[in-house]
Amino acid sequence: MKQINLKNIQSKLRNKFLKKGVKMIAPETVFFSRNTKIGKNVTIEPYVVIADNVSIGNNVKILSFSHLEGVRIENNINVGPYARLRPGTVLKSGSKVGNFVEVKKSVIGNNSKLNHLSYIGDSNLGKRVNIGAGTITCNYDGVKKNKTIINDEVFVGSNSSLVAPVKIEKKSIIGAGSVITRKVSKNVLALTRAKQIEIKNYKKKK
Repeated sequence: MKQINLKNIQSKLRNKFLKKGVKMIAPETVFFSRNTKIGKNVTIEPYVVIADNVSIGNNVKILSFSHLEGVRIENNINVGPYARLRPGTVLKSGSKVGNFVEVKKSVIGNNSKLNHLSYIGDSNLGKRVNIGAGTITCNYDGVKKNKTIINDEVFVGSNSSLVAPVKIEKKSIIGAGSVITRKVSKNVLALTRAKQIEIKNYKKKK
Protein backbone atom coordinates (compact mmCIF):
# COMPACT_ATOMS: atom_id res chain seq x y z
CA MET A 1 0.00 0.00 0.00
CA LYS A 2 2.83 2.38 0.91
CA GLN A 3 4.48 1.70 -2.46
CA ILE A 4 1.27 2.57 -4.29
CA ASN A 5 1.01 5.84 -2.33
CA LEU A 6 4.59 6.78 -3.24
CA LYS A 7 3.88 6.09 -6.92
CA ASN A 8 0.76 8.25 -6.74
CA ILE A 9 2.68 11.09 -5.09
CA GLN A 10 5.37 10.99 -7.78
CA SER A 11 2.75 10.90 -10.52
CA LYS A 12 1.06 14.00 -9.09
CA LEU A 13 4.37 15.84 -8.74
CA ARG A 14 5.38 15.03 -12.32
CA ASN A 15 2.04 16.22 -13.65
CA LYS A 16 2.30 19.39 -11.57
CA PHE A 17 5.68 20.30 -13.06
CA LEU A 18 4.66 19.30 -16.59
CA LYS A 19 1.71 21.67 -16.34
CA LYS A 20 4.08 24.41 -15.17
CA GLY A 21 6.12 23.95 -18.35
CA VAL A 22 9.02 21.82 -17.13
CA LYS A 23 10.32 19.80 -20.09
CA MET A 24 10.84 16.09 -19.35
CA ILE A 25 11.71 13.54 -22.02
CA ALA A 26 10.83 10.57 -19.80
CA PRO A 27 8.91 11.92 -16.79
CA GLU A 28 8.36 8.45 -15.33
CA THR A 29 12.13 8.25 -14.64
CA VAL A 30 12.36 11.59 -12.81
CA PHE A 31 11.73 11.80 -9.06
CA PHE A 32 10.75 14.92 -7.12
CA SER A 33 10.19 15.90 -3.49
CA ARG A 34 7.13 17.69 -2.17
CA ASN A 35 9.20 20.83 -1.50
CA THR A 36 10.92 20.97 -4.92
CA LYS A 37 10.79 24.44 -6.50
CA ILE A 38 11.35 24.93 -10.23
CA GLY A 39 11.39 28.13 -12.33
CA LYS A 40 10.75 28.75 -16.02
CA ASN A 41 12.31 27.11 -19.09
CA VAL A 42 13.75 24.13 -17.22
CA THR A 43 14.64 20.81 -18.88
CA ILE A 44 15.16 17.61 -16.90
CA GLU A 45 16.57 14.62 -18.74
CA PRO A 46 15.83 10.97 -17.82
CA TYR A 47 16.92 9.32 -14.56
CA VAL A 48 17.27 12.39 -12.37
CA VAL A 49 16.54 12.32 -8.63
CA ILE A 50 15.61 15.58 -6.92
CA ALA A 51 15.56 14.95 -3.16
CA ASP A 52 14.56 17.32 -0.34
CA ASN A 53 15.03 21.09 -0.37
CA VAL A 54 16.02 21.74 -3.97
CA SER A 55 15.33 25.09 -5.62
CA ILE A 56 15.91 25.46 -9.37
CA GLY A 57 15.83 28.83 -11.14
CA ASN A 58 15.15 29.76 -14.76
CA ASN A 59 16.84 28.48 -17.94
CA VAL A 60 18.32 25.42 -16.24
CA LYS A 61 19.11 22.02 -17.74
CA ILE A 62 19.58 18.95 -15.52
CA LEU A 63 21.18 16.15 -17.53
CA SER A 64 20.67 12.42 -17.01
CA PHE A 65 21.68 10.40 -13.95
CA SER A 66 22.14 13.41 -11.66
CA HIS A 67 21.22 13.46 -7.96
CA LEU A 68 20.36 16.71 -6.17
CA GLU A 69 19.64 17.34 -2.50
CA GLY A 70 19.60 20.51 -0.40
CA VAL A 71 20.73 22.63 -3.35
CA ARG A 72 19.96 26.11 -4.68
CA ILE A 73 20.47 26.46 -8.41
CA GLU A 74 20.17 29.96 -9.84
CA ASN A 75 19.61 30.90 -13.51
CA ASN A 76 21.25 29.84 -16.80
CA ILE A 77 22.95 26.71 -15.47
CA ASN A 78 23.72 23.22 -16.81
CA VAL A 79 24.14 20.31 -14.39
CA GLY A 80 25.39 16.82 -15.26
CA PRO A 81 25.18 14.24 -16.58
CA TYR A 82 26.17 12.07 -13.61
CA ALA A 83 26.48 15.01 -11.21
CA ARG A 84 25.94 14.75 -7.47
CA LEU A 85 24.98 17.95 -5.67
CA ARG A 86 24.86 17.53 -1.90
CA PRO A 87 23.30 19.68 0.86
CA GLY A 88 24.55 23.22 1.29
CA THR A 89 25.48 23.70 -2.37
CA VAL A 90 24.67 26.95 -4.17
CA LEU A 91 25.23 27.31 -7.91
CA LYS A 92 25.32 30.98 -8.91
CA SER A 93 23.98 32.12 -12.27
CA GLY A 94 25.96 31.06 -15.32
CA SER A 95 27.97 28.38 -13.53
CA LYS A 96 28.34 24.84 -14.80
CA VAL A 97 28.72 21.47 -13.07
CA GLY A 98 29.57 18.73 -15.56
CA ASN A 99 29.81 14.96 -15.64
CA PHE A 100 31.09 12.98 -12.65
CA VAL A 101 31.36 16.06 -10.43
CA GLU A 102 30.40 16.06 -6.75
CA VAL A 103 29.80 19.29 -4.84
CA LYS A 104 29.06 19.50 -1.12
CA LYS A 105 28.38 22.53 1.10
CA SER A 106 29.97 24.94 -1.38
CA VAL A 107 29.16 28.11 -3.27
CA ILE A 108 30.08 28.04 -6.95
CA GLY A 109 30.33 31.63 -8.21
CA ASN A 110 28.89 33.23 -11.33
CA ASN A 111 30.21 31.73 -14.59
CA SER A 112 32.53 29.32 -12.79
CA LYS A 113 33.00 25.88 -14.32
CA LEU A 114 33.57 22.40 -12.92
CA ASN A 115 33.35 20.49 -16.15
CA HIS A 116 34.30 16.95 -15.14
CA LEU A 117 35.70 14.46 -12.64
CA SER A 118 36.08 16.72 -9.61
CA TYR A 119 35.14 16.90 -5.93
CA ILE A 120 34.51 20.30 -4.34
CA GLY A 121 33.57 20.27 -0.65
CA ASP A 122 33.32 22.99 2.01
CA SER A 123 34.45 25.61 -0.48
CA ASN A 124 33.70 29.10 -1.74
CA LEU A 125 34.48 29.75 -5.40
CA GLY A 126 34.39 33.25 -6.84
CA LYS A 127 33.44 34.36 -10.35
CA ARG A 128 34.85 32.84 -13.56
CA VAL A 129 36.83 30.11 -11.79
CA ASN A 130 37.88 27.11 -13.88
CA ILE A 131 38.41 23.79 -12.12
CA GLY A 132 40.35 21.25 -14.19
CA ALA A 133 39.47 17.56 -14.45
CA GLY A 134 40.52 15.39 -11.52
CA THR A 135 40.78 18.30 -9.05
CA ILE A 136 39.72 17.69 -5.45
CA THR A 137 39.48 19.77 -2.31
CA CYS A 138 40.97 17.77 0.57
CA ASN A 139 38.57 19.13 3.15
CA TYR A 140 38.70 16.48 5.92
CA ASP A 141 41.81 16.07 8.09
CA GLY A 142 40.46 13.11 10.06
CA VAL A 143 39.02 15.31 12.83
CA LYS A 144 37.18 18.22 11.21
CA LYS A 145 36.14 19.67 7.87
CA ASN A 146 38.20 22.61 6.60
CA LYS A 147 37.45 25.41 4.15
CA THR A 148 38.86 26.12 0.70
CA ILE A 149 38.49 29.65 -0.68
CA ILE A 150 39.13 30.26 -4.38
CA ASN A 151 38.79 33.86 -5.50
CA ASP A 152 37.73 35.30 -8.88
CA GLU A 153 39.28 34.19 -12.18
CA VAL A 154 41.46 31.43 -10.74
CA PHE A 155 42.47 28.62 -13.10
CA VAL A 156 43.11 25.27 -11.42
CA GLY A 157 44.94 22.79 -13.64
CA SER A 158 43.89 19.16 -13.95
CA ASN A 159 44.62 16.57 -11.26
CA SER A 160 45.31 19.12 -8.52
CA SER A 161 44.74 18.59 -4.79
CA LEU A 162 43.85 21.61 -2.68
CA VAL A 163 44.57 20.77 0.95
CA ALA A 164 42.28 22.77 3.22
CA PRO A 165 42.31 25.10 4.98
CA VAL A 166 43.70 27.02 2.03
CA LYS A 167 43.04 30.24 0.12
CA ILE A 168 43.81 30.94 -3.54
CA GLU A 169 43.84 34.62 -4.44
CA LYS A 170 42.31 36.04 -7.62
CA LYS A 171 43.72 35.54 -11.13
CA SER A 172 46.25 32.95 -10.02
CA ILE A 173 46.97 29.69 -11.85
CA ILE A 174 47.53 26.28 -10.28
CA GLY A 175 49.72 24.09 -12.47
CA ALA A 176 48.36 20.66 -13.36
CA GLY A 177 49.23 17.89 -10.92
CA SER A 178 49.97 20.23 -8.00
CA VAL A 179 49.33 19.61 -4.31
CA ILE A 180 48.58 23.02 -2.78
CA THR A 181 49.01 23.20 1.00
CA ARG A 182 49.35 26.93 1.69
CA LYS A 183 47.98 30.27 0.54
CA VAL A 184 48.51 31.19 -3.13
CA SER A 185 49.08 34.90 -3.84
CA LYS A 186 47.25 37.01 -6.39
CA ASN A 187 48.18 36.74 -10.08
CA VAL A 188 50.88 34.04 -9.75
CA LEU A 189 51.57 30.55 -11.07
CA ALA A 190 51.70 28.02 -8.21
CA LEU A 191 53.28 24.70 -9.09
CA THR A 192 54.36 21.67 -7.07
CA ARG A 193 55.84 18.79 -9.03
CA ALA A 194 58.59 16.25 -8.63
CA LYS A 195 61.30 16.50 -11.27
CA GLN A 196 60.85 14.07 -14.17
CA ILE A 197 63.78 11.69 -14.57
CA GLU A 198 64.70 8.94 -17.02
CA ILE A 199 66.81 5.87 -16.23
CA LYS A 200 68.54 4.59 -19.35
CA ASN A 201 68.76 0.89 -20.15
CA TYR A 202 66.41 0.07 -17.27
CA LYS A 203 65.46 -3.58 -16.90
CA LYS A 204 62.59 -4.96 -14.87
CA LYS A 205 63.47 -7.04 -11.85
CA LYS A 206 62.55 -10.69 -12.30
